[in-house]
Amino acid sequence: MGKQHKQTILIVDDIPANIDILSSILRQEYALKAASNGRKALEIAASAAPPDLILLDVLMPEMDGFEVCRRLKENPLTRRIPVIFVTARDEIEDEAAGFACGAVDYIGKPVSPSIVQARVRTHLALYDQNRALEDKVRERMAELNDTRLQIIRRLGRAAEYKDNETGMHVIRMSRYSQLISQEYGLSHGEAELVLHAAPMHDVGKIGIPDRILLKPAKLDDKEWSIMRAHSYIGYRIIGDHPGELLKAAAIAAYTHHEKWDGSGYPRRLKHEDIPLIGRIIAVADVFDALTSVRPYKAAWPVEEAVTEIRRCSGSHFDPALVEAFTRRMPEILEVKQQFADVTAEAPFAPDDAL
Repeated sequence: MGKQHKQTILIVDDIPANIDILSSILRQEYALKAASNGRKALEIAASAAPPDLILLDVLMPEMDGFEVCRRLKENPLTRRIPVIFVTARDEIEDEAAGFACGAVDYIGKPVSPSIVQARVRTHLALYDQNRALEDKVRERMAELNDTRLQIIRRLGRAAEYKDNETGMHVIRMSRYSQLISQEYGLSHGEAELVLHAAPMHDVGKIGIPDRILLKPAKLDDKEWSIMRAHSYIGYRIIGDHPGELLKAAAIAAYTHHEKWDGSGYPRRLKHEDIPLIGRIIAVADVFDALTSVRPYKAAWPVEEAVTEIRRCSGSHFDPALVEAFTRRMPEILEVKQQFADVTAEAPFAPDDAL
């Protein structure tokens, strides 16, 4: 049986004799680290191998223990490490100040070995319990997020299967949208949000009659009026939800047919009044629609589709996003090839495509 891993305690005191006393009390049960000043303590706490608990003196030169504790709690890397003050200062105000800056306990000097051992053991046990609980919460949140993503993807596909019998369009345009977002300057997390929200952009097509949605010819004015309602229907299907992902998906559904010059629908928004996610998806969606077969048209060659997107820069599309789109064309073409429309024998896109 392997040797049991010892928990690590960092002892911080500017007087070596005090470090020696605490070390003699704790070395049998714990791995120990020591720092003689606040700066070194902060460095050790934020290292790749942080301590499990810190015993911290209050009266130190340059940076006292209260300031060290405040800085530990301000740093996301160290704020969860329990801090116990060990000090000769025993005024109630001092204890209050210690707890106010984030300490979990207060031990007076001269120290009692049994009290030090008991307090350290108690707070390490609590720390372990808190970490286990946080791990469980993260695991459950990951499961919930994955479930939510799967629901969104499948609703998005439902609309696509009704529309053109393939789930590949929603995959391609979502990835195009992610690439455009990245090139435009969105952060990794923001681009991921666009990727995951984009599949819901046309979910409102579920509410459009098949005689219109699948008509193998251009729509007349009355039919177009019904077709345009899909953006509002999609917004209503997703609903008003406080969650970031569903909120983004609802906005995408509602605004991806708005145009830069204000001639789009449903609200004839113009320029930056159109939410960014709607402007991004507009470029990706039209490019994929142009280069895909539809009941009423053949697929356009890529070069002609790109030319059309450029021609509509400043009218249909945000010019800055058109430039971002064209700069990412090599990756966009890779996505187009990788997720080409599937055959009748294999009508479903892979589950991990998004």
